[in-house]
This record gives sequence, C-alpha cells and structure tokens, in this order.
Amino acid sequence: MTTLTRKQRYLLSALSGVLMMISFPYTGSLTPLVFVSWIPILLVESNISRNNYRSSKLLIHTLITFFIYNVGATWWVWNASGIGASMAFILNTIFMALIVQLFHLTKKYVGKKEGYLSLFFYWVAFEFIHYQWELSWPWLNLGNVFSITPSWVQWYSYSGILGGTFWILLVNLFGFRIIENLWFKRESLRIQTPIIWGYFLLIFLPIGISLSSYYTYIEKKNPMEVVIVQPNIDPYNEKFDEPVLLQLQKLCDLAGKKITSKTDLLIAPETAISQGFYEEDAPFIESVKYLTAKKQEWNLPSLLIGASTARMFEKENSRASRKLEGGPGYVEYYNTSMLINETDQLTFVHKSLLVPGVEIIPFSNYFPFLEQLSIDNGGTTGSLGIEKEPQVMRTENATIGSLICYESICGGMLAEQCRKGAEAVFVITNDGWWGDTPGYKQHMSFSRLRAIESRRYVARAANTGTSCIINQRGDILQATGWWEPAVISGTIHKNTELTFYSTYGDIMGRSFVFVGALLLLFTFVKFFRKKYMNN
Repeated sequence: MTTLTRKQRYLLSALSGVLMMISFPYTGSLTPLVFVSWIPILLVESNISRNNYRSSKLLIHTLITFFIYNVGATWWVWNASGIGASMAFILNTIFMALIVQLFHLTKKYVGKKEGYLSLFFYWVAFEFIHYQWELSWPWLNLGNVFSITPSWVQWYSYSGILGGTFWILLVNLFGFRIIENLWFKRESLRIQTPIIWGYFLLIFLPIGISLSSYYTYIEKKNPMEVVIVQPNIDPYNEKFDEPVLLQLQKLCDLAGKKITSKTDLLIAPETAISQGFYEEDAPFIESVKYLTAKKQEWNLPSLLIGASTARMFEKENSRASRKLEGGPGYVEYYNTSMLINETDQLTFVHKSLLVPGVEIIPFSNYFPFLEQLSIDNGGTTGSLGIEKEPQVMRTENATIGSLICYESICGGMLAEQCRKGAEAVFVITNDGWWGDTPGYKQHMSFSRLRAIESRRYVARAANTGTSCIINQRGDILQATGWWEPAVISGTIHKNTELTFYSTYGDIMGRSFVFVGALLLLFTFVKFFRKKYMNN
C-alpha cells in the first residue's frame, strides 16, 4: 500500500487550498474545480490515519489549506483594514482547520464510516453557526461558489446554500475514494467503475435537475417600476468629509434622468445620508427635507435610502447604548434603511447582521474594553444597535425587504422577511471600501443566490461597484460598471408565494447542528474512555 512522503503531504495540502481559491467566484471562477478541491486534503488525512501519525500533523496541513483559501479568495479585505483582514484570515483558517480536525478525531475514535459521515454534519453545522455568532464571516461558505452559475443551483429554493455545501463535500468524498483506491490501494481502474459512475452522477444529476427548473421556471408577474442610483462617492475622501447636501444633490441629479410618471420607487445606497441624525428629529433635518421636497417635485410615490441614524433612551437599551455626554440618558447609533412613503411618512429599519470589528465588537458585552479596538472606516465606530429580528417595509403597493450590505450574504434573514410578506428585495450597499477587486463582484453575485432561494427580484443599489436588477432565476438583467456615477431603471415583479426555503429557513443547518453535537459528544466519550482504559 502506497504512503505519502512529507513533501507530498505538504504539496497536496497546498493544492487543496489553491483549488478552493481558483474555483471561488472572481478569484479564478473555475467553478467545476470545486468538485475536486477537497480530494488532496482528504488524501492527506487518510495517509495520516492509516500510518497512525499523531493528529497534530493533520492540523498543520489543514491550516496550510485553509490559509491559502482564505487569503486567496478574500485578500481584498486588506484594502479596507489590514488589522481586520488579518483577524479574518487567521480566525477563519483556524475555525475551518478545527472542523476537519474534529472529523479526523471522530473517524479515529468512533469509526471510519462514522468519521466520514461526521464531516458533513460538522462542516454544515459550522457554516450555519457562522451566520449566528458575533465572529460571523460566512463569506467563504462552500455553497457560495455557485453564485456565478445560478442555473446549476435552482434547487437552492429548497435547501439554501447549505445544500450546495453538502453537494460539494459528497462529490469530493466520492472522488477521494476513487483516487485512494487507485493510488494507495493499487486497485484496478475497472473495479472503480461503480464509484466513478456515482461520482459523475452526483455532479450532473443535480445540475440537470436545476437546468430543467431554470429553463421551465415561469416568473410571477406583478410589475413595479424602480430607479436605482449609483452616486459613486469616494468612501475614503468624500463620503464623510463632503457636505451631505452636496452628495444628495449629485444623487438626485442622476435620479432625475430616469424618474418618470411610472416610477414606483427610487433606491439609493447604504449611508447615502452620511451625516448622522436622531430619528425623532428626521422631519426637521435638512437632508431629509431636501429628499422629501425632491420626491414631491418628481411626484414620486416612495424613496428608499441608506442613512446613519441614532435614537435616545432614558435607560440603557442594549450593549450598543452609550451614555450621553453632558446629560442623562443613552444614545444608540444605527446603520439604517429609511423609507419615505407616499404620504411622506418615514420608516426606519436597522441593520441586524453587523460586520465584526467595524460595526460590532465581538463579545464586548463580556469585555467592554474591547470597544476601544473598533476599526474606523468613517462615520460611527464601535458596536451599533440592531433590530431584534428582521423587519419589512410597506408602501401602498408593496411590502419590501431591505438588506444592508453584509446582510445580503445571509439567506435566513431574507427568508424571515419573506415570511413577513416581503414581495421584493432591495440591497443597499457601499462596496467602495475594497477598490476594484473581486470583493464587490463576489458581493453582488451572492445576491443572485438570494433571488433563487426566495424567488424574489433583487434590486441592488451600490454606492459604487455593481448596481443591478436580478430576476427570480438569479439572472442579472442590468448592471453598472465600477467607479462610475450611474442610474438605471427597470421593471421588477413582486411575488407573494413562499419557497420551501423561505418557509422553513435553514432547517438543514439546524438539523446538522443537532446531529453534529451528538456526534461530537460521542467522540469525546470514546476518546476519554480509551484514555482511561489505557491508564
């Protein structure tokens, strides 16, 4: 039986990381390679297990694999913050490596079959948890890789992206068995025929089912005319230095080129009103008065725009509450979607999924001194306030879901908005922090998966980057270029029907967390029992 040399193990570890990186959107976009990306590191793990090497050897190899994956696919985060990027690279690498280590330990102490089964439960559970906690960074969840091939994953309307993650791991496990049998066990190619057929069937059957759904899907028709503005304000040198009214004038000059008597809604980007204000004072704020006047001038029914807002409280409301200087009470700051409806009434919905290190300081409720370590990207620093649960906004003609920037990578949040009646989705974002890199392209492509999961149109307004309209199949209908002021108009179609995913959310993730926890408990029981017996 063939064994791997130390050099071969390191080369295979690096190869897995490179394959993961170049299969990811816009850092290679060679999507089919994802179906072989895990095979090299699984071969390394198998070699370490068969030779009874100490388990710490595997940890070194997986750290290499996932460090290459993290840095290679998200290096652009460095453009916004070197410290934040370093923390994301290091922590996410460690988390991913530890998940593979748990799979290895289950295989070692419980059994080979149970071990390989545990890989699915541990990894999918990890990706689900990565949406929920304060070190959230689900950008590299495996199922996101298909965001540039939406016709392959129309069944995300049932499973969400976690189904894609499961698919990738399953196909790779079959591929690993083929290579292991041929390389390590020296079995003939002929004997592998059933596994080879299974490998290709697992790839092409889900794609075939998806393509059939893609080409036969009939969109729900309920038109709504929207105008999307991309003002292209430099987030570093203009956005928080230039007078906010001047920025809004530029925005409105662009919008005025496309607004007609048929326009139902104008959509402007995240923090387009960059100067913070108290929500109770909003009707008297110059920027809000200016937008309301322009809306009336255009005879425009509704306007959705991003703003930096604050609220005052008599008592401490949450961990984000800060003592008011020079007076009693507390203040909370928010990253906000603001809707001005047909009667000029204002609705505010606050961002709930916050960017670690920038908008929320992880675990600062337990260690308050950590708030001093927040990253300043302009505007308010430190932990922001959030909504307790996802909210929707209502106009006379529609119920809409608004996702602010980072929230658009979370399918579960949109699913809850759909259950509350959202008929269309609007993503407002500011992707200028990263420069002309894969970052803003990846961010846009993830919205295509939200459209499939919910079967909702997605209208995306970016400060710069890619503003676009995405239909219910995940197709991009219109898109703006990078670093250019732009405005687009188009028809989106509202949909009230709920997909399986919208109805039940990440039921797969919740189930895998439960089973994974049981497997992990069983592994530790077996580990300590073996250790006790040896002593």
